[in-house]
Amino acid sequence: MKKKLKLCLSLFLTFMKIGTVTFGGGYAMIPIIENEITKKKGWIKEKELIDVIAISESTPGPIAICSATFIGYNLAGSLGAFCSTVGVVLPSFLIIFAISLFLRQFEHIKFIKYAFFGIRAGVLALLVKAVISMFKKSPKNILAYSIMILSFIAVAIFSVNVFYVLISSAVIGLIAMIIAKKRGKDL
Repeated sequence: MKKKLKLCLSLFLTFMKIGTVTFGGGYAMIPIIENEITKKKGWIKEKELIDVIAISESTPGPIAICSATFIGYNLAGSLGAFCSTVGVVLPSFLIIFAISLFLRQFEHIKFIKYAFFGIRAGVLALLVKAVISMFKKSPKNILAYSIMILSFIAVAIFSVNVFYVLISSAVIGLIAMIIAKKRGKDL
């Protein structure tokens, strides 16, 4: 029991650190989650992280919270899920609460405007890093490229709801896996 409590404390502190240093939402957190969870802590493998992100993307709620909850649950059950979730949410809650108390009074100051401009630029860099990292670890075949391109076109050009794109992609992937298994091949 002590070992589980120690792991839960470590989950809480790790996800609190992730939540503290990341601005820009869940996708901006992916490179930091990858570094902390797979490289520093070794709690899950990089390939497993891609699966966690895919599951988190397809479940309701912010991706960072879903990822934290899923990783915490896999490592330490319900208590681990709770600790990870609270850890990743608490810093944002406290920061937003503090900002809400003072922002209106200071939003006209150029220093504050430039700081938020810089934060947005940094968030963009983290998003690009997440895309590149996920692309490197994703399957590289004609089916994967086709799903990626068609999904991008559906969302970016035709404004198709992301939910339908995810469901369609999952169905195509399942069908492809079934066909490949019948042929005795691997995707």
